Amino acid sequence: MQVRLATSRGFCFGVEDAIEIAEAALETHGPGNVVALGPVIHNKQVVGKLEQAGLNQSGELEIIDPAKAVLIRSHGASPETIARAQQRGLRIVDATCVLVKRAQNVVRQLHEEGYHVVMIGDPNHPEVRGVIGYAPNVTVIDRGADLEQALPYRERLGIVAQTTHSPVHVAEMIAEILKRPYREVKIVNTLCLEVTRRQEAAVALCAEVDVMFVLGGLNSANTREMARLCEEQGRATYHIETADQLEPHMVAGRKVAGVTAGASTPEWVIAEFVRKLEAI
Repeated sequence: MQVRLATSRGFCFGVEDAIEIAEAALETHGPGNVVALGPVIHNKQVVGKLEQAGLNQSGELEIIDPAKAVLIRSHGASPETIARAQQRGLRIVDATCVLVKRAQNVVRQLHEEGYHVVMIGDPNHPEVRGVIGYAPNVTVIDRGADLEQALPYRERLGIVAQTTHSPVHVAEMIAEILKRPYREVKIVNTLCLEVTRRQEAAVALCAEVDVMFVLGGLNSANTREMARLCEEQGRATYHIETADQLEPHMVAGRKVAGVTAGASTPEWVIAEFVRKLEAI
């Protein structure tokens, strides 16, 4: 089988930084003495390797031993979470992506300037939950229906977006908002260019192949978005995590397969998958 790789794929700099910070923390504090407040990134294979190296994980700040260091994941955390960690005397290691930090700062600034902040994003995503903590009463919307149900009328709106969202989706949501009679709307682009490049490369590759494979964590927002964009191109698309999940029926009758990967997917996972695909 012929395999073509997307020109932009896999690890972004934010993920690379988070992994390096986690590894450095383990060297500094020792295996078993660093606890991540949730998965460092949305990739089971990478998280598994870090756990083997001695990184622990907890979803509850209150049960972390104060003698240990707490690692803030790449998705960031709210100011309230940081304050609680400091009050408990925990040593904080911050692996928040710099673009997520920027979104946090933008939300705070918009609120200070008197705007009602609106974030376009998944309300259940850890990045969104952390970012909206930087201003009171932030409205989160992610679908057209949210405009009717959740978006209140305020004269001045300040709009940001989840860093991993599709520019097309964000633009569509903003267009709907602008149809409403707001006196002032300020839009700050908080999208990640690295993720956008991966989305564009995946869409371009769809035109050259019979089937698309998008590799990455099933709970990874940017990977799910890439898979959705590929499906929109009318191309058969499979979102899977590793080569073990490749099944014969996925490539039956296909001659050319395209492969891309989310921003949290390491190159070794991609290489292993390509080898198995080429062997078919």
